[in-house]
Amino acid sequence: MSSIKTLKLRIEGMDCGSCAVKIENALKRIPGVSDIQVSYAQESLAVSLDEDRSTRQAIESQIRALGFTPVGPADAGGASAAASAERRSIWLGKKAQLVLMTGLVFAVAFLAAWIWPQAERWLYSAAALVSVFPVMRRAWASARTGTPFSIETLMSVAALGALVIGAAEEAAVVIFLFAVGELLETVAAGRARSAIKALMDVTPRQALREQDGHLQTVPVEQLAIGDVAIVRPGDRIPSDGVVLEGESDVNEAPITGESVPVPKGGGATLYAGSINGNGELRMSISRPASDNTIARIIHMVEEAQETKAPLARFIDRFSRVYTPLAMVLALLIAVVPPLLAGADWMTWIYRGLATLLIACPCALVISTPAAIASGLASGARRGLLIKGGAALETLGKVKTVAFDKTGTLTEGRPRVTDVVALLDDESVVLAQAAAVERKTSHPLGAAIVEEAQRRALTLPDSYGAALTLPGKAVTARLKSGFVTVGSPRHAAEAATVSEDLQLTIRTLEAAGKTVVVVLAGKVVAGLIALRDEPRPDAAEAVRRLHAMGVGAVMLTGDNQRTGDAIGQALGVAVQAELLPEAKLAAIEALKHKGEVAMVGDGINDAPALATASVGVAMGGGTDVALETADAALLRNRVSGVADIIDLSRVTLANIWQNIALALGLKAVFLLTTVFGITTLWMAILADTGATVLVTANALRLLRYRGPQASHKVEP
Repeated sequence: MSSIKTLKLRIEGMDCGSCAVKIENALKRIPGVSDIQVSYAQESLAVSLDEDRSTRQAIESQIRALGFTPVGPADAGGASAAASAERRSIWLGKKAQLVLMTGLVFAVAFLAAWIWPQAERWLYSAAALVSVFPVMRRAWASARTGTPFSIETLMSVAALGALVIGAAEEAAVVIFLFAVGELLETVAAGRARSAIKALMDVTPRQALREQDGHLQTVPVEQLAIGDVAIVRPGDRIPSDGVVLEGESDVNEAPITGESVPVPKGGGATLYAGSINGNGELRMSISRPASDNTIARIIHMVEEAQETKAPLARFIDRFSRVYTPLAMVLALLIAVVPPLLAGADWMTWIYRGLATLLIACPCALVISTPAAIASGLASGARRGLLIKGGAALETLGKVKTVAFDKTGTLTEGRPRVTDVVALLDDESVVLAQAAAVERKTSHPLGAAIVEEAQRRALTLPDSYGAALTLPGKAVTARLKSGFVTVGSPRHAAEAATVSEDLQLTIRTLEAAGKTVVVVLAGKVVAGLIALRDEPRPDAAEAVRRLHAMGVGAVMLTGDNQRTGDAIGQALGVAVQAELLPEAKLAAIEALKHKGEVAMVGDGINDAPALATASVGVAMGGGTDVALETADAALLRNRVSGVADIIDLSRVTLANIWQNIALALGLKAVFLLTTVFGITTLWMAILADTGATVLVTANALRLLRYRGPQASHKVEP
C-alpha cells in the first residue's frame, strides 16, 4: 500500500510571492516531500508526502520557523473555502503582535532614556536587540532552508550594523517601521483576497428544498442533483438548475455582470447566486453546490492567480539577482570611499546600511502579481473570465481578433428578415407558411413559426400529416387548399416564377439570405427570406476594436456570398468557405503580423481557439466556454471582446506604473543616501511606502468600470 498522500494546509501570514518562495525552498529540503504547490493568494499549501520518510508535523514545524502559521487543512476551493469561514482578525496575528511588541519596547526605551539620559545608548541598544531577535530568527530559518537573501536578512544586517556604529535609536525605529510595513502588506493582501470572498458570498447558505410534498430549509451543501427547490421572490438561486414551474425575471448580474434581469420560464437555465425577481420558481437542481457556476468561477480565478504572466516570471528572476547585487552595492558604498578617499568610516558605513534598507525588493516583487490578481478578480465580477496572467498579458498585446461567424458574430439561428406577398398581404403569407412548418423540426421552419408567433398571427388549421420532400419542400392541406413551402429551385419546377420574382430572389440571396417560396396550389403566393442575423452589439464591438487599433476578421466556413453580406453589415474583413484546416492556416498567417485572439462559441471552434495566441469563448457559463479557451465571456456578448482587451491593457499599464514606482523611489532614495540626506528610518520608510503605494495602485483595478473609464480607474 502506498504511503504517499496529498497534504493540504491553509497558511496564514503569506502576503506576496516571496513568502511562497521561502516556504517552497524550505519544504524542498524535507525528505519525502514533493509536488509542492504554494499559493500566497489563496493562503494554501499542497504537497505529496511520503509518510515513511517524513511527517506532517515536520512540515508544520518548518513553516512555523519561517514565521507563518499553518492553521488546518485547506478545503477544496483554497482561499474561497477559507474565506467562507470567519477568519481570525489580522490584528491578533503575529505581525500585529510584532508591531505592538517593537512599539512598546521602543516607547519604554524612550521614557527610560528621558529619565536616565546617560544610559540612552544602552537602553536603545537593548530595545533594538529585543526587537530584532524575532526578525533574525526568521532570517536564519530562511537562510538555512534555501533563501539567504530575504527581507529579514537585509533588515537584520542593517539593524545590527546600526548598533555597531552607535545608531541604536535608529536601529530600534527601523525594526518598528519594518513591522508596521509588514502589517500594512497583510492588510493590503486581505483587500485583494476580498474580491474572491465577495464572489463566495454571492451563493446563499441555505435553500428551501421540496421533499415528499413538504418544504424544509437545508444547507445548500445538502442539495443533490435532481432535488427540487423553491425560490421565492427576492431569494438567491441556491445552485445551478432548470425551471420546472413558474415565471420570473432573474437578475444574473452576480454571474455575468449583466444588470438587466432575464425572463425565466419552464425549461430555462438558472445559475447559482442569481437573484429571483417577482415570481416564485420551482426548480430542479442540476449541479451540487461544490460544482455550480459560482464555485467553478472561483476555482478558475484562484487557478488563474497562480499562473504567472511572462512579465511576472521576469520580475521574479530579476529580483533573485537584484537582492544580492544590492547587498554588494551597499557594501561598496560602505567601504570604497573610506579605503580610496580616506572618508569617515562611520559616515559611509551608515550610508551603506541605509542603501541596504532601500534595496529591499518587496515593492518590486509584489508589483506584478498584485496587479494581475486585482485585474483577474475585477474581470470575474463583470463576467470576463481570464485563465491566468499569461492570457491576461497576451490579450493586451492583441493586434487582430478573428471571429467565428455562426453563434459568435451572429445569433446562431435563422430569423425571418423579409416577407414578400404576391396574392394576399404579408400576414396571410406568413401565417400559411407557419401553419405548414409547425409540424416540422427544420430550423428554417422553426424560425417562420417563431416570427408568426411574435406577430401574434392566428394560424389556419391544417389537416393530416405534412408531406416532406427533404431538401426541397414541405406541403400541408389547409382550409384554403394545399400550401407548399419550398426552395426556389423546387418552386421553379412546380410553378411559373416570373423574371421579376427571380430578380427579387437573387437580390435577397445576394444579401446573404436564404429564400423560401410559398406556393398556394400551383401559384406563387409569396417569398420569405431568412438569415442568421448579427448579434445586436456585433457592429458596435467591431467599431470599438478598430478604435482601439485592433483589426477584426471573420473566419467562416459559410459561402462567400453570405460571409460578405454579414461582413459588410458589420464592417469586418471576411475569409469565407474555410474548411477547418484552412481556418487554422488563416490564424497562423495572422499570427505573423502580431498576437491573434480567436473568438468562438467554444464547441466546434476548439482547434482554432487553441491555435490562436489567446482563445476567447462565448457562452453564458457553459462548461465548454469555461474549459476550452483561455478566456470566457459570460455575458455572451461580442462587446465583451473589447472589454476584455481593454481590461488587459489597463492591467498592463498598472503593472508598469508599479514597476516605475518601486524602482523610481529606490533610485531617488539611493541618490539621497549617497549624498547623506537619507537616514536609516527614512530608508525603511521609503521601502515600506513603496510597497504600500504599489499595492494600493494595484487595488485600484478592483474598481475598474470598463472601457469608458479605462484611464479613469477610481482612486
